[in-house]
Amino acid sequence: MTGTLHDHPHQHPHEAPAPLSRLGGPVPRVGVGGPVGSGKTALIETLVPLMIADGHSPVVVTNDIFTSEDAQHVRAALAGVLDPARVVGVETGSCPHTAVRDDPTMNLDAVEELTGRFPDADLVLLESGGDNLTLTYSPALADYFIFVIDVGEGDKIPRKRGPGVTASDLLVINKIDIAPYVRADLAVMERDAATVREGRPFVFTDCFAGTGLREVADRIYAAVLDRPAPAAR
Repeated sequence: MTGTLHDHPHQHPHEAPAPLSRLGGPVPRVGVGGPVGSGKTALIETLVPLMIADGHSPVVVTNDIFTSEDAQHVRAALAGVLDPARVVGVETGSCPHTAVRDDPTMNLDAVEELTGRFPDADLVLLESGGDNLTLTYSPALADYFIFVIDVGEGDKIPRKRGPGVTASDLLVINKIDIAPYVRADLAVMERDAATVREGRPFVFTDCFAGTGLREVADRIYAAVLDRPAPAAR
């Protein structure tokens, strides 16, 4: 069942999928947002190899205020996996959430430039932080919005709500491996996320161990690509 937490990570068998054709229109854009340090960049860095193995050709756009630090980190982490030219950093000059929510022009330009240089691209992953729990993506920029929180912020975080937590297409609760060290009760987070999300999906993840990544990828595919939704488990 969506959002259900297991006591131990386990693998579900998956057949190797054939490359998938995207739905008609522009290259689908997936926005990944959340508080600083929640693991947005780590999520992208672990999803990209999985997506490539699934037959996809992603490109990545990151957002920082004054630097391209996140873009450099993604390029280094994916060296040998993804052409570094497929990752670009947008220097917003102001809070990054402004450039993905209020005026996404710079990001739209970056997406247009990237997909123009790489016509094989079939997924755009956009990353931005800021504004704590209130960050959202403009629908003009993102077709699908993932909001990332982490266990280190405390098990009260889902109860604090905010549009990122309650209204995103997918809520990712990351860093479940550190729960014992910060005295976070994952069962409480599961209960509260189910309550505030009102039926919208959420997934527990540990990016370093790979826990939950398969479901995140499959939910992206189901939302923006021609592929069935993942079975409940």
